Amino acid sequence: MLDATRPTHAPAEHPALPTSRVGILVANLGTPDGTDYRSMRRYLSEFLSDRRVVDTNPLIWQPILQGIILSTRPQKSGAAYRSIWNEEMNESPLRTITRAQTEALRQRFAAQHGDAVQVEFCMRYGNPSTASVVRKMVENGCRKILFFPLYPQYAGATSATANDAFFKALGREKWQPTARVVDPYFDRPDYIQALANSVRRAHPDPENRPEVLVCSYHGLPKRYLLEGDPYHCQCQKTTRLLREALGWENTRVVTTFQSVFGREEWLKPYTVEEVARLAKDEGVRKLSICAPAFSADCIETLEEINEEIRESFEHAGGETFTYIPCLNDHAEHVDMLERVIRENLSGWL
Repeated sequence: MLDATRPTHAPAEHPALPTSRVGILVANLGTPDGTDYRSMRRYLSEFLSDRRVVDTNPLIWQPILQGIILSTRPQKSGAAYRSIWNEEMNESPLRTITRAQTEALRQRFAAQHGDAVQVEFCMRYGNPSTASVVRKMVENGCRKILFFPLYPQYAGATSATANDAFFKALGREKWQPTARVVDPYFDRPDYIQALANSVRRAHPDPENRPEVLVCSYHGLPKRYLLEGDPYHCQCQKTTRLLREALGWENTRVVTTFQSVFGREEWLKPYTVEEVARLAKDEGVRKLSICAPAFSADCIETLEEINEEIRESFEHAGGETFTYIPCLNDHAEHVDMLERVIRENLSGWL
């Protein structure tokens, strides 16, 4: 608790109350605490037990998950995480980058509002957990909390489950703070411009542009789209707006989906297959790829895209593969996040 005082005229036994503050809580998907078997199993069990991620009847799914999947997958996932692990800080890049984003925002709000605003981050799966951070913020006097899931496009398996965890945490509080949730920002002009500028930074020379720019988004089962999830449509719109912002007439900009899991059909085309097809069937030799659905580089970008998908393209005959990093804690991205937050804090500060 930062500071606390007993209310004026309150009886002596009345507990001290913290100074009222406004809280800003940014959230990302999650990360294991380590790359060892137990850490990976704990993380994967939490992640894959989420009914918004895998909606199979738990009576059928849990024996499969707790049996063969969690007996074998932690070793494979641990090896993938080890290839990108931040050894200096002993954590995943996603946690490192999300912390950096949060600290940049914290400094900006502190410069104008002092300690009247508290900026924190949490993870939907793993640590710091949503529940633990909400508890800390309430203890520190956050009577109003703005919750900001860092997913540009809405999906039930990302935005909605983050919201679920947030409101579940609020449900444990005796004195619930007032809460707001930030909308997805997949078509905001400043988000699109930040994406376009990240592509331009990767290709400052017009003569060195790729033949194809692939916008690779995290996949979802196709069934989710048919059941009303807007994710696919929002991804397609982000790509279209990015293509218009770039104005690259001689470069195709396409949408693909990665990270397929299980036997069910997912949103297509699959990135790993499409980059190989482009190289083999269309003779594409120079390809760049960005990941507009991710606000920070993570296992899906640093390992899956920059290793597995790169290998698929090069094995099919591709020659130049450029991965364009996520917006991460680049100043332009932080500027955009700050604007989104300030718009959503209207009337609170």
